[in-house]
Amino acid sequence: MDHTLTRRTVLATAGAALAGAMPNSAEPTEDWAAALPAAGNAQPISMAMHIHGPFSEGTASFSAHFEQARKHDVDVIWWTDHDFRIAAFGHRQAVHFDGASEPENGEDWKWAKELEGKPTGTVAAFVASPHSPQDGTGKALRLASKGKGILWYRGQSWNNTMNSCIADTELTLDLLPETLPADGSLLFELQLSNHPGKGVLTLRYQIGPFPAVTHTAKGAVGTVRLPIKPAQWQEFTFVLVDDVAKLWPDIAAGDNALTGLRIGTQNAGFVVDRLTFHRSRRAGQAGEQLRAEVIAAAAVKHGAGITHFRALEVSLVRHLNWFGGDLRFPSFPNPPIRDNNADLTASMVRYLKAHGGLVCWNHPMDVAKRDELVKLMLDRDFLGVDLVEIGRKPYDDLLWVLDVAARNALFFTAVGSSDDHDAKDWAKEPEHDITYVWANSTAQADLLAALAKGAAWFTDLARYRGSLDLRIGGVSHMGAVLLRKTPVTVEAIATGLPSGAKAEVIVGVADEAGTVPSKKVEKSKTVTVQPGHYVRVQVRLAGGDIVGVSNPLWVLAKAPKRPIPAVRLRALGA
Repeated sequence: MDHTLTRRTVLATAGAALAGAMPNSAEPTEDWAAALPAAGNAQPISMAMHIHGPFSEGTASFSAHFEQARKHDVDVIWWTDHDFRIAAFGHRQAVHFDGASEPENGEDWKWAKELEGKPTGTVAAFVASPHSPQDGTGKALRLASKGKGILWYRGQSWNNTMNSCIADTELTLDLLPETLPADGSLLFELQLSNHPGKGVLTLRYQIGPFPAVTHTAKGAVGTVRLPIKPAQWQEFTFVLVDDVAKLWPDIAAGDNALTGLRIGTQNAGFVVDRLTFHRSRRAGQAGEQLRAEVIAAAAVKHGAGITHFRALEVSLVRHLNWFGGDLRFPSFPNPPIRDNNADLTASMVRYLKAHGGLVCWNHPMDVAKRDELVKLMLDRDFLGVDLVEIGRKPYDDLLWVLDVAARNALFFTAVGSSDDHDAKDWAKEPEHDITYVWANSTAQADLLAALAKGAAWFTDLARYRGSLDLRIGGVSHMGAVLLRKTPVTVEAIATGLPSGAKAEVIVGVADEAGTVPSKKVEKSKTVTVQPGHYVRVQVRLAGGDIVGVSNPLWVLAKAPKRPIPAVRLRALGA
């Protein structure tokens, strides 16, 4: 990984000194977009902090995310795949074709019928006989169709537990051809992941009266033709990564997930039975080592110039992103069902922090309204996390929560999130905030140190990419806590304002005595902050949307109820 400051970071900093730092930029009444003074040795570094690859449930590949980071000038990616999905814990092991709905460990697999074109003479039935001699006494699926159309049966697993990275995955399927003319076949089609310049790949196995195995790729669709003998049961084994490597030699073959599956017949009749999933490298921590190898392979092809680090989304409690620890998986409940109990989440936070790094509370309003969230934060010290995803939907509510937290001297760092699972276009996703930090380099230790002390802000990836800061005497103090009896003069920094946008300085009471914000907006970039207050800066577009938000700086006359983290405490001598 490249721990030096990238060219685009240096350009972003230098460009802020120019009137054209952002397209269509314009000076507001006061020159907020003037030259950005140095923040010591620190530079603004942009990070995508909530990114999912093929070890999660979406269609993203690591390769596609690398290209998105390059396209959108983002310096650092944190890979936050779901922990239990990396381990494939509780994932589907087999489908026995015993019916349209089939449980495994109490969780269902479901089949849905689809038609492509206009097949005739279609037959679809779960039958007791014949069935595979390798599959006990259960049923099998009889599929038949005539003509040029296709009769499909699409499979779907509970909670996407079929989905898994294919790097260590083999599938098997038992087939009995009942009617097989020269132009007939069974189709076993797998949807994979999204890749730069190709889109979402489709791996199609066409099984019929062919003389030999062939591999043919046309764009994002790859076809493997496999011969089959008539009128007898045969087991087929599919080593997905090997076939992907033959079809698309220009990609990292393991950088794919199994994201869709369907079985169909075209002018043929087959009985289908015993679909199995074999994942050879998921026990214990093996899945995490496998993920490291797949990321490294994708980085060789697409990662030049992009710093990236493995992290985890711990997903069977209120979701937590874990940055910088040893990434040792916690214990998983079986089946892997999320439990939002606050005590359980707090216990998980303690486990993660005991293993190093920082812990972020993800999409905190997915199971609580803002008043409930504030109460939980105040009563439970925000469950012990270091970071909270504030920069995401619902934006207004989460900024309200941030101001209540600031009023009550809750010293977490607010970050922005995209939670991207598809890697199609970061800027067009419903949520597309990124996080910046003032850091000395892109080394992991420097980034974590900046996050821990609150030297961070978040912006809308598509609409604002300037730098924010809060400085005293030219020195950066964003995220800091000052204990002093006298006021302090703070200069707010907001560079690269888009045309018509304005920077707002928010000054609020920090009395630890309210469950609603108590704040006002100052129009000047230089403000006098009295003891017992906090200050932050935000950027508002002409249409009213807030597109950039800094973390607060606190000026407190006395020590607050909760301990001040040592990395945040500053002394100015008054």
